[in-house]
Amino acid sequence: MTMTDPVADYLTRLRNAIQAGHKKVDVPASNMKRELSKVLLAHNLIGGFTEVKEGLLPVLRIQLKYHNGTPVITGLKRISTPGLRTYVGSQDVPRVLGGLGIAVISTSRGLMSDRQARASNVGGEVVCEIW
Repeated sequence: MTMTDPVADYLTRLRNAIQAGHKKVDVPASNMKRELSKVLLAHNLIGGFTEVKEGLLPVLRIQLKYHNGTPVITGLKRISTPGLRTYVGSQDVPRVLGGLGIAVISTSRGLMSDRQARASNVGGEVVCEIW
């Protein structure tokens, strides 16, 4: 069965695992999800991730991060969907919770956080917001 929005599935799996208090979560691997995990890891929102070959398809095993029993990630929101793409210019890159969260932007230079996009002076598609 084909998936129409793999990024929304990725975010939903993270959200569900965090709400259930799991230490790790498995998601089907893809280049987009791998790059999204790298952005989350660079901002210390996850503990790490590895690619595991289970069965026929590779899986990303993401270690979730907790601080004193509370999850580091408190919210996830998909912004640009397959039915309604949301693009921003370099001057209009959004700030999440006044800079406490991150917006993941898909640019011509790859996936990057809102801070990196502002520093590089590039815009692109706003994939999601995480806080």
